[in-house]
Amino acid sequence: MKPVREEISDLLSEKGEDRFSSPQEARKKAMDFLARREYGQTELIRKLADKGFNRDVAAEAVLQLTEDGLQSDERFSESFVQSRINQGKGPVRIRVDLGQKGIGESTIEIALEEADPDWRALAREQRTKKFGPDLPTDFKEKARQMRFLQYRGFEQGHIQAAVGAGDE
Repeated sequence: MKPVREEISDLLSEKGEDRFSSPQEARKKAMDFLARREYGQTELIRKLADKGFNRDVAAEAVLQLTEDGLQSDERFSESFVQSRINQGKGPVRIRVDLGQKGIGESTIEIALEEADPDWRALAREQRTKKFGPDLPTDFKEKARQMRFLQYRGFEQGHIQAAVGAGDE
């Protein structure tokens, strides 16, 4: 028994066309993905390639969508940053996650600046949510809470403010 992709390719090749080499088909599939949520260029190309499209065809289709204004790394970054802030993630973690999705540093910084949350307040909120309202009194507990906030992606100044180790 053949894999599904090969069966589809065999059916299409009988008509003289290969769905996975067609820029129109790649564009349609990319638009299906974008209808559900925003994607960065790199992530969208990777997603199309994972679905079986030729990587060059996928890149061409995504580039055309970007030129048409249907795909935007800036829009994706803004949406992603707001989503991660709502999850209680800090700026360090957000930068790393966006970088892994192929977003450029300047686009990431612009999205973080535009969101402009109060990182110290967010760190305090996350600490209180996880550990309760009382500040840690002993070194071991303070270190545990600081590691938690560091894992969430907060910078040292935000962490210090959240655990009461520094003046605001």
